[in-house]
Amino acid sequence: MTDHPDRAEVAARLALAAGRLNRRIRSSGADITPGQLSALATIARFAPIRPGDLARAEKVAAPTVTRILADLESRGYVSRTADPDDGRSFFVETTELGAAEVQNARSARAQRVLEVFEELDDAEYATIAAAIEAFEKAAGVNSPELTE
Repeated sequence: MTDHPDRAEVAARLALAAGRLNRRIRSSGADITPGQLSALATIARFAPIRPGDLARAEKVAAPTVTRILADLESRGYVSRTADPDDGRSFFVETTELGAAEVQNARSARAQRVLEVFEELDDAEYATIAAAIEAFEKAAGVNSPELTE
């Protein structure tokens, strides 16, 4: 008999808690949707990036990325440049405004998480702090750069 909790139960509880925490810290007055912000952050990290690579990284269909890119471009958050190796393709990267939007959103989310942490006692906070590396690994936070 093992002292470890059932993995399926831990997975279910974590999925529920992560979803609820995400809703608590999501900005309610944001000018940009969570999907657009995720794509913008990915562009900022991997720029210049082709739309197809962005779609794979975001795990969405090509038409979805096309819509997101059109909206981000119309807001001045991204710019495109022709792919010198493929005249049918292009690269996107963040503009200064787009990079600032990513940074502002990260700062705002971190502030909201800090506010949630104020509800925890020292032992609860220490437990979360001790688990950060495992959460980052599970989330792929430190995953290697995109490959073709």
